[in-house]
Formats: sequence, structure tokens, C-alpha cells
Amino acid sequence: MRKLPPLRSLQAFEAIARHRSFKDAAQELNVTPTALSHQIRTLEAACGRQLFARRPRPIRLTAAGQLLYPALRRGFDSFADALSMVAEMGGTSALRITSPNAFASRWLVPRLSLWHESHRDIPLQIIGTDAVLDLDAGEADVAIRYAHSAPKGLVSREIARDAFYPVASPGLLGTDNALPIAALDLLRFPLIHYEWTNGDPEAPCWPRWFSASGVPVSASTPLRSKRDLSFREELHAIDAVLAGQGIALCSDIVLEQALLSGALMKVHPFALPGYGFYVAHLAEHARSSAVHAFVQWLVSAHRA
Repeated sequence: MRKLPPLRSLQAFEAIARHRSFKDAAQELNVTPTALSHQIRTLEAACGRQLFARRPRPIRLTAAGQLLYPALRRGFDSFADALSMVAEMGGTSALRITSPNAFASRWLVPRLSLWHESHRDIPLQIIGTDAVLDLDAGEADVAIRYAHSAPKGLVSREIARDAFYPVASPGLLGTDNALPIAALDLLRFPLIHYEWTNGDPEAPCWPRWFSASGVPVSASTPLRSKRDLSFREELHAIDAVLAGQGIALCSDIVLEQALLSGALMKVHPFALPGYGFYVAHLAEHARSSAVHAFVQWLVSAHRA
């Protein structure tokens, strides 16, 4: 159990030290200067040290006071910040959702109007990032994780598992190319590549796709041609394939709407397996009802 002097005496000391004035501190705390003097005597008795040198004026902190003041100032600032956060928990603060960039941009954001129609009282803040944010540290309230298996240490639910197909825009294919296009014939088109930030050697990519579909690919094939495009970000690769600049190997979940609308087409039926999309959260959360509402909505939105 902590052994602390009365909170009022600590509050009185912090205010006086900040203002360097008993009078101004008394006005802030709505008490008399005499009452503050009594609180300081109580605190000095508990510390066994004098905290203020009262003469000559203006008052100044002693060495003991200089040691105590910064710690109390940080403490009261932390109290104020925490109380402000608690006060915002009444449903007006945004529920923070972290999601991989591509999923957030192409799948989640287009459906947010459906969320707002049924949950007007719970605003969302979407944090699109391929970094894994720490829910235990309070960096987000709900995480959409893209992984082979469920994230450990969190309550999670798999909402989808994707596959990677060769896709292209109708404009690139023109009218002379009947679907499906033979795997070897894909090498006649510019191919779009992008990096996998998770470093998985089994991640879906063109060399693996061609090898699995029976096409031998070496460094001398058109796969390495100057017509190909390479991107660090998956979203930029998606923008390029939508613009008709080549064929990309993409997630059928991330590009679900583009495939349904006909903006993109699967040009070959063979696909490489992808990963699972998991919605995850802490077992106990201050806004558990809002968290559970989002989880149920996400599952329903995918089924729809």
C-alpha cells in the first residue's frame, strides 16, 4: 500500500510551485491563503523537509521542493489526461480500427456508409497500416490482422480467407484475347509486382504462380522484361492494374468490388492460396459493447 500525504497538500504544493504565489494558487483552488499554508505545513511535516524559501520574496523552491515539483506536475498532468479520456468514453469518441492498407482502402472504406447507417452513435477512426499495432498498449481498439493463423493473446475471429488470381482490366486485354488466357501467354503482357512486407518466402508472387501452373520461369524470360512494373506498396500495384498498365497477382477479397463490377477480370482460373483476415480485440475492453458491435457488423458485411 502506498504511503502518501493527503492529496490536498500535494495539490496545494503543485499549484503554489507553478504560480510561485500563495495568492494565485489560492484563487485557482478556491481556498484561502491561510488554508494553503496549513496544507504546506502538513506536507513539509510528512517530508521532513522545508519545500519553500519564503523570504526574500518572491517565494522560491528549496532543493527538496525542486526535486518534488516536476514529479507532481507530471502526475497531475497524467491525471488530467486520463480523466479526459474517461470522459470521452460515453460513446462520442471514435472506435479506432487498425487494418492493412489495401484491405482498408479497397474493402473496408467503401462499406463504411453501411456502418454509419446502423451505428450512428459510434464513429470510427480507420488506421490503415501494414504495421502491427499493439492493442495492449492502447494503440487501437480493434485490429484486422492478415496472417496464416489467428493472432495470439487476443480474442479473434476469421472473417475471410483469400486467394491470389492473375487480374487485369478489360482495357488492357482488348477484344482479341479470349478468357481464360493460357498461363504461358500471360508473359506477353506487362506483369505487375509488389513487395511483401511480412517477409514470408511462401507469399504469393509471380515466380511461384508460374512454377505452380507448370510454366518454367528463369531470369532470362519475359518475366524480367523492361515492360514489367514493380512497386513497394500493394495499393500502388492495384492502382496500376486498374489503370490498365499490366496484369497483377491480387487478392480476390481485397479486390472483391472491382471484380464484381467488372472493373477487373480474372484472366486465369489458377490461384495461389493467401492468408486469413482476422478481426481481433482484447478480452476485456472499456468499450466492449462498441467493439462487439463492430465485430458482428464486419462479419455480416463480408457475408453480404
